[in-house]
Amino acid sequence: MLRLLLIFFFTFLSFHSKGDNRDKIIKNLNNTSNLSFEFEQNINGKIESGNCTIEYPKKIYCVYNKNNKILVSNGKSLVIKTISSYYRYPLKKTPLDLILDKNFLINKIYSLKEKIIDNSYIKYTINENNNRIDIFFDIISLELIGWQTKDIYQNTSLTLLGSILKNQDIKKKLFKLPIQN
Repeated sequence: MLRLLLIFFFTFLSFHSKGDNRDKIIKNLNNTSNLSFEFEQNINGKIESGNCTIEYPKKIYCVYNKNNKILVSNGKSLVIKTISSYYRYPLKKTPLDLILDKNFLINKIYSLKEKIIDNSYIKYTINENNNRIDIFFDIISLELIGWQTKDIYQNTSLTLLGSILKNQDIKKKLFKLPIQN
């Protein structure tokens, strides 16, 4: 009898804490209008870093530390610009369309199973529109700390966030698409 009671108790705690994680993650997302952060991105072993600002819904501005590279989305298009190149994509054709849509994330998290990784991260896996997106949250703060996708060239891309600031004053023109040289 005591054994059954212990099993029930630990099962209840396990489900209760997962529910609490989900609810707190959703609350954090609901209370976030923008994020500014440093990032490290690993695409098939090539590591890049820089700073980004996200404004929900679907806007992002990133400056990479090398190559004078910037990445900008105005919510409809995504531009990647370097000194020698300029690429423009419909945002809907990229995984960022889903990652930058917090309402989409919230709706998915309600129905997804969480996975605890190394007692440090909570991972949710989203399969949508031929995209597989792993979204990572810190297990303590329950804040968004990264994502893993396949990019438009089918390269695995892991982006980790650090030094995160929420709900800062940001200039709206930050998300204006750069012109092609």
